[in-house]
Amino acid sequence: MHKILLVGNPNVGKSAIFNRLTGLDVIISNYPGTTVDWTKGSVQIEGKIYELIDTPGTYSIEPTCEAEEVTAKQISEMKDNDIIINVVDATNLERNLYLTLGLLETGKPMLIALNLWDDTKHKGIDIDVEKLKKFLQVPVITTSGLTGTGIKNLIEEIKNAGNPNIHKHTTDEKWKDVGKLVMDVQKVKHRHHTIIEKFEDLTIKPVTGIPIAIIVLFLTFAVVGFIGEGLIKNLFDPLFENFYLPVIENLADVLKGNEILYKIFIGTLIDGKIDLFASLGALTSGVYIPLAAVLAYIIAFYLILGILEDSGYLPRLNVLTDSIFHKFGLHGFGIVPAILGLGCRVPGVMATRVFETRKQRFIAITMLAISVPCAAQTAALLSLWALTENFNYICVVFAILLFIYVINGILLNKFIKGESPEILLEIPPYRKPTLMVVLKKLWMRVKVFIFKAFPIIFLGVMLLNILDIIGLTDILAIIAETPFEILFGLPAVAALPLATGFLRKELAVGMLIPLVVSGALNMQQLIIASVLVVITFPCIATFGIMFKEMKKTDILLFVFIAAVNIIVVGVVLKILLMGI
Repeated sequence: MHKILLVGNPNVGKSAIFNRLTGLDVIISNYPGTTVDWTKGSVQIEGKIYELIDTPGTYSIEPTCEAEEVTAKQISEMKDNDIIINVVDATNLERNLYLTLGLLETGKPMLIALNLWDDTKHKGIDIDVEKLKKFLQVPVITTSGLTGTGIKNLIEEIKNAGNPNIHKHTTDEKWKDVGKLVMDVQKVKHRHHTIIEKFEDLTIKPVTGIPIAIIVLFLTFAVVGFIGEGLIKNLFDPLFENFYLPVIENLADVLKGNEILYKIFIGTLIDGKIDLFASLGALTSGVYIPLAAVLAYIIAFYLILGILEDSGYLPRLNVLTDSIFHKFGLHGFGIVPAILGLGCRVPGVMATRVFETRKQRFIAITMLAISVPCAAQTAALLSLWALTENFNYICVVFAILLFIYVINGILLNKFIKGESPEILLEIPPYRKPTLMVVLKKLWMRVKVFIFKAFPIIFLGVMLLNILDIIGLTDILAIIAETPFEILFGLPAVAALPLATGFLRKELAVGMLIPLVVSGALNMQQLIIASVLVVITFPCIATFGIMFKEMKKTDILLFVFIAAVNIIVVGVVLKILLMGI
């Protein structure tokens, strides 16, 4: 099968053109030997089936990071009949044409999609396409991936893909050619700024951008919570209760005679009934939690994330937080895993693939897995706040978690070896998101979770039930009792909720409620226990995806760092809050 590679700078609309050219049958995977995402699908043109590949964004065919290395390798591995579609941002010719000249030097058959063509009119940019085509000597087609304008012409021109095979230029020579070309083919008319452009300026300046970011994030989580809860109550719960639960109840009757299999697959009865959430069987909690409780929030988060991405706001948030995340050895993209982690840590961990180096990915995952509470866990903490009717409780808990997040970032950046390369953060103009593009990206991301994360969660619950059957979890709880009392000032009964956190974090927080009601925990002990539940090793779903995203040596290092955090934070909080 012949290939068509979509190649271009970041934020030029490659994914929108990819979505226009392909159906829903697409695959997202890591390039072999890397954690860099690439997407492929298929497209039929004049009876021929082509494999269409959306390569990672790159500024040059001479790579400076892992993502650019993947694109360069894909170009170098092209066969004679493979084609490059160079997607160019028509509103920023000067930056984009440097890559175009580099692609021409490869001698590979190519054509150019002059994308975001509709935006040139709004910005007063006039481009002489015929002059540009004459200079580059390859087909140049004006397109808009969001509206679909020019996509038909792009397909028709595939057969005319060619390459003048120009000789290799130095970097300075290429930039001189780019400058001359832009001066020759582009004219920019003076015009008044629109309201949207004035708003763009407001959202990027710290004085106005930070308050706007706080409002946007607040609204984002409010909407995500509303959608997530709505999906659970109105879609997933009715489906599971009316169709799935009866099947499980029939299976439970069959397995009653085998205590071991019953424990593994059904779990424990709650008030004499099977509880899909709390029974903790592989076929109860192991299916319901990932495919209902977690999936609902993942759908909600990825939907809103897609809108923020395609509207152009997310890159502005990256820029606003760039200087802060530099202290952690990261860059502005570090805000994305943190935001996703507040919904569910699983997509948060997966989002760290955006980082170029092993050091950056390790730092981002560790900060997320240790100190960022997921939405379900936050909801459980808020229920404890409502129970205690003490606003100081929730404020102190989240302030401590934020402090832990920052301190871990600073220390990890100092002691973890590796590179933290600077990157150029692009700020695209605001655009109206296209519903079909947003929904297609949502499906692509959700599909990755269903087929990659869900099996890990299911098998993990089975494994933990087996360990419980052989008595290992009881032994661990007994061993933990004395250290809990001595180090953290907590009663022995608090050991079980923290141990349960490995299964489901919000369940562990919920198990603190009867301890508060019974008076076993005072307010100081509740704060310590709540913080420790969050920073104790992540739930099995997160741990499972971490095993896929990190090297085994890094997993061991994470476990060590997490253990140090638990001990140090617990002891310090005991001293500060209880004075002993």
